[in-house]
Amino acid sequence: MNDGPRLAFRLPAMIIVLRPHTTPQQIDHIVERIVQLGLKPHISHGEQRTIIGVIGDERKLQAEPLLAIPGVEQVLPILKPFKLASREFRPQDMIVHVGPVAIGGGSLAIIAGPCAVEGYESLDQIAGEVKKAGANILRGGAFKPRTSPYSFQGMGEAGLQILREVGDKHGMPVVTEVMDPRQVPLVDRYADMFQIGARNMQNFDLLREVGQTKRPVLLKRGMSATVRDLLMSAEYILAEGNQQVVLCERGVRSFEDSTRNMLDLSAVPNVKGQSPLPIIVDPSHATGRPDLIPAMARAAVAAGADGIHVEVHNCPEKALSDGPQALLPQQFQELMDDIRRLADVLGKTIP
Repeated sequence: MNDGPRLAFRLPAMIIVLRPHTTPQQIDHIVERIVQLGLKPHISHGEQRTIIGVIGDERKLQAEPLLAIPGVEQVLPILKPFKLASREFRPQDMIVHVGPVAIGGGSLAIIAGPCAVEGYESLDQIAGEVKKAGANILRGGAFKPRTSPYSFQGMGEAGLQILREVGDKHGMPVVTEVMDPRQVPLVDRYADMFQIGARNMQNFDLLREVGQTKRPVLLKRGMSATVRDLLMSAEYILAEGNQQVVLCERGVRSFEDSTRNMLDLSAVPNVKGQSPLPIIVDPSHATGRPDLIPAMARAAVAAGADGIHVEVHNCPEKALSDGPQALLPQQFQELMDDIRRLADVLGKTIP
């Protein structure tokens, strides 16, 4: 990955709103002028207008008569601390594609599979079950961040190979966690989507590294992170040029001790009001309880989430990681029957 200059998020930003019917040549000229000033442009083509986000030195932004450039209609400041992840910069909802699966824009991602890849036969069987039930993305960890250094840490590259083979066999794109910037090239060879776990949400070197790829990223909310913290972490990825970011609400730490975490479903409409990025919900890590997962998954879709992320295992008692929070395949099938009915009511589809 390149080691070019990093974007400083404290720098101010503006939006250049272009006039209707601005020509491609005029847009090229505007972008060229922005670059000549040492500023960083980000173009967003909307249904009605094209806008250009500009981030850079405040003195240059104030001194340059940007309104005098042909094709420019308005120059507006972006007030949010996160710039590229804000609705001010991109008013329309974003759609992220993971292989053939669209996430956002009314399309629901149904991500399912075991916590960890434990072997070919086990994953093959689980993948067949979740695919039959309606899952469209297969999950499985090859690298596992564990509280204890003596717990199962994942199969590493062997696990990635199995995940890729099983995904291809069942026609499902795959998502898996990357924990370290040094793992990015390896995981990139096998996965269709990077997952950044809760513990790494503010691992800024890792965020920058995946931001320099073209691979979609599933960014999970940290256990003590605010919605603003989550969006600022997404900004690191977007600032490096990777626009394929999906957020994930997975519960936060609280005083409640009957569940693994406290699921914050208000985060879904909260994020959507501030950002165009898709957001899904992981009720498995949020509750840690199979008896609560279906209800919270249904509630997530009803709240406007762009998908769910559910752990499924065919024999949870023998799972090497997080078995107690996994649904059985039959339980997942019943959940999917409910999700389909709910999606029909809400006008959403499961690709």
